[in-house]
Amino acid sequence: MSGLVATSALWRREHTVALTSHVLHGHVPSPLAAGFSPPAPVMNLEFGPVALAAAVARTATLRDDAPVEVLDALQRSTFPMLETMIAEGSIFSLSEYFLHLADTERTLFAARVGGGITDLYMNALGYAWRANAICLSSALDPHADFIYDGGSANGHGVVLAEARGSFSDSTTSAGIRNASQNKYLRQVKPYLGRPSPYGDVIHGYCVAFGSALRTPGAFLGVSETKISKAGRSGGGTPPNGTSEDASGDGVSAPIALAAHRSNFFLMGGNRVVQWIDWLRNVDRAAPPDTNPVAFLRLRYARRNFLISIPAMWWLDPFRNWWADFYDNARQWRPILRSAIRPRATRWPNLGCFAMEESAGVAFLNALTNMLGLQTLRFPSSLQLPQFVPAGFRTINDGSPRDTPKDAYNYALFRDGLALLGDPQRGRPVGVLEWSPKAGVAMRDWR
Repeated sequence: MSGLVATSALWRREHTVALTSHVLHGHVPSPLAAGFSPPAPVMNLEFGPVALAAAVARTATLRDDAPVEVLDALQRSTFPMLETMIAEGSIFSLSEYFLHLADTERTLFAARVGGGITDLYMNALGYAWRANAICLSSALDPHADFIYDGGSANGHGVVLAEARGSFSDSTTSAGIRNASQNKYLRQVKPYLGRPSPYGDVIHGYCVAFGSALRTPGAFLGVSETKISKAGRSGGGTPPNGTSEDASGDGVSAPIALAAHRSNFFLMGGNRVVQWIDWLRNVDRAAPPDTNPVAFLRLRYARRNFLISIPAMWWLDPFRNWWADFYDNARQWRPILRSAIRPRATRWPNLGCFAMEESAGVAFLNALTNMLGLQTLRFPSSLQLPQFVPAGFRTINDGSPRDTPKDAYNYALFRDGLALLGDPQRGRPVGVLEWSPKAGVAMRDWR
């Protein structure tokens, strides 16, 4: 079921992976966009199981044309593999179970983890919004995996990111370095300067991640477009340099829709996904259900998060409770409280995808405004907030942890999506109701 993730069997300790190679590749002209200066490379990336699980889900479900049934199958198949194939310990390593996988399954798992590490790395650099890069070429032509916007790219264009994962006996630091260079030259460099539905491509990366079998440790290699000294306008945006405010130039509406399609799917908000798909469909068939969509407002880690209410129910008889209890807050409030505090004997520890409240409100109101337009056109940009990540960080930037290790267990990404590792610690504070026609309305509980 979208929205919930079993995290009880995941490894517990955080891993720190050092950047083992960083190769710059020249390009003419440089820079591709006047005024663009890329962020400095991340030298050490620290992440825990919740952050990696969320990042893998974010990249696995980033297909604009994929039905929710396909995305659901991708998500369901990913988390059990993460739980089983990564070993406990302070150093990243594969468990003994990985040795029992067939070659094709090893390749698939390495690719999933490589995609997740790439998403963590790009967020650490300051990029916030993501889309699939298949739009750049036909499915038969080699192309990068992802497109990112925000951070240093805001107002200039978009950047490409190719992901590479390698888990084998022969995985070495030199091999990861070579893989990052080869993949960059083949799948990133040819598309620099080209237009995309989300903006012109102004920069590119290939992030390669790997680990050898039976040997603790991991390698992280990055190839990146070189910016000439004459083209640099400063030192670039440092990691964690994005504030929790809407960017001045806004974010491209197409890439915001692509990112939030994946986000609301992961939250279990399939009705929002349906409206996003309808908005982007030029044929404009009959619109989806116009009834309001409800989200629980949960206070967690000193923030308010939105959780899809259907995602909080695990038993079929309760799936349609909202219609019965909507008009009597005193009746359904204790039920909601018990729903996010499942008994350990009945359910395992569960993670829950959620959206930071201000991010959800801004996007849902923007979606309502776009749905109200009478033409097929919608605004080129949206004013949406961006956030400093939590639950993973660059340990070379000198910034303190967002929360102590023994406090809340969650990962928050720059676009507002979060995976709450222990949602039962949260406190329900109200409900948010989104109407495709009227926008957002919120109720507080006193």
